[in-house]
Amino acid sequence: MALLYQAELRPSKIELIEAWAPTQPWFAGSAGATFSNVGSFRFDDPAGEVGIETILVRAGDGPLLQVPLTYRGAELEGADEWLIGTMAHSVLGRRWVYDGAGDPAYLTAVATAALTSGGQAQLHIDIDGERVVREPTAFVVGSGTPAASVPVVPAGTRVSTRSEQGRTVVEASDLRLVVLRVLGAPGATMRAFSSQEVLSGTWSGQAEPRALVLVQAAPVETSVPADD
Repeated sequence: MALLYQAELRPSKIELIEAWAPTQPWFAGSAGATFSNVGSFRFDDPAGEVGIETILVRAGDGPLLQVPLTYRGAELEGADEWLIGTMAHSVLGRRWVYDGAGDPAYLTAVATAALTSGGQAQLHIDIDGERVVREPTAFVVGSGTPAASVPVVPAGTRVSTRSEQGRTVVEASDLRLVVLRVLGAPGATMRAFSSQEVLSGTWSGQAEPRALVLVQAAPVETSVPADD
């Protein structure tokens, strides 16, 4: 379960993304265009300390982009290169916002969902002390099996990321992941690993499941081949 609050955020999540996404090598669209939120989903942090949310955005008329975020109450040591910015949360105070691809909390959560056929967290919003169920605007499911073993990426684990063809390739502990940043790009559902599970999602206007993240739980060499 993910607990949300009726809160004012300064800057907003979209404002942070608008400033950060155009600086990334995977960005596609007009940097000066207005960004829109197409859908989002969350994962649980078992420790209850980190907010884990993926937002699907579009810059103007550009392609759909996937931006996984983590929200923390303190800086994540050794993760400056993945820091998107900070925002003031009217309930929780100052929050550090990270690119999920560099945060062990996101990597463990998305790998767990993909490998064990899991899905997004149930959302509850706190309204005057009462918790009300809130429907997510995107739904995800993993292709794995419930009994699958999932390597944990502890805090402090060395994370390596690189950008290839509109995707972020991540290596951390015994996990290898490909976060598909530009959704619907040619070859976006191609096989990145010899064996892999896939986190797929649906949202308004996207009734057919679309691949979002590819996951392999094995310490072997990886590569993303060129599109045909």
